[in-house]
Amino acid sequence: MKQLYNIAYIFSFICILLSTSCRDDEMVYLSEQEQITPPVSNSKMMGFYLLNEGNMGMNKATIDYFEYPTGLYYRDIYSENNPGVVKELGDVGNDLQVYGNKLYAVINNSNKIEIMDARSAKRITEITVPNCRYLAFHAGKAYVSSYAANISVDPNAQISFVAEIDTTTLTLTRKVNVGYQPEEMVVHNGKLYVANSGGYRAPNYDKTVSVIDLNTFEEIKKIDVGINLHRMVIDKRGYIYVNSRGNLSTIPSKLYVIDSKTDAVTDELDIPVTNMRLSGDSLYFFNAPDNKNATYSILDTRYKKIVSNNFISDGSERQIMLPYGLGINPDTKEIYLTDVQNFVVTGYIYCFTPEGKLKWKTQAGNIPAHIAFVPKNR
Repeated sequence: MKQLYNIAYIFSFICILLSTSCRDDEMVYLSEQEQITPPVSNSKMMGFYLLNEGNMGMNKATIDYFEYPTGLYYRDIYSENNPGVVKELGDVGNDLQVYGNKLYAVINNSNKIEIMDARSAKRITEITVPNCRYLAFHAGKAYVSSYAANISVDPNAQISFVAEIDTTTLTLTRKVNVGYQPEEMVVHNGKLYVANSGGYRAPNYDKTVSVIDLNTFEEIKKIDVGINLHRMVIDKRGYIYVNSRGNLSTIPSKLYVIDSKTDAVTDELDIPVTNMRLSGDSLYFFNAPDNKNATYSILDTRYKKIVSNNFISDGSERQIMLPYGLGINPDTKEIYLTDVQNFVVTGYIYCFTPEGKLKWKTQAGNIPAHIAFVPKNR
């Protein structure tokens, strides 16, 4: 990684000396780097990328990178690594994942999936998907949820779809209609489960999970769950956890459990959830209704019971203004939280030990949100 940045720096410096533009009179911004920890040698992860969403209409989506073997944190690497890309990463980063040797970024308002090399974050290609939202992967395919239409609150908003991308040829291969404004997805036993929100049709939200047969790529059923669905994870026993955001006023947020064997809801838990990540049998989640009353909890998926009312054990959650992104290192079990502050100023990322003690925090970009870990064998 260090050699990559040296090369990019030299390239950018030559551009400036020649008083020419690498990007049609746009400035190529150099990344910043900071030593935030000593080198970390005991992680099976090479590092992680952090996608900063950026405010809508500002074209401010950026990518940061933390490198475990050096302990260095690099801010805003995309511009430097891709000096020939006009308009940089784009407008509103909505999801970020590593699959194989590629890094996939969903850039919502730019209507594209940006595909990069997972080692260098250099662009390979982009694929157009209108109003794209989230990614799921299975058997060499990427699945992308799409609102289909332009960004607009509309009680008559059209039905939405999920697109399939071949991760070898990097081409869009199939599409299937689902519910209204689909969000996160999981794959299990040859089926794709899609959380439909109906967010554009408020107050007439969708309340279903679409079930897609991956062989035929057809919707085979809809499961009635709760209104305004969003996050979705699946545990090792095949139980799917999906949160309902409610209507943000009279109907509260809840957490639902679906048995993938029967495709039926087995549990309706009065647990409000904003964001969640699964690590083993532990479902880490937080609820952030405002910037004063956030809660940080762990649910044991074996018993569907909360076993911790605060996974931060040293009181440092008081530093966090508004939590937004959440990640768990699959190897070390370190917990990562992002703080968007007020959505306007620069945010922060926090790293906690598995015991919930603060290891470090550092400045990120505007609306830091999505974390993707890179294994050393990539």
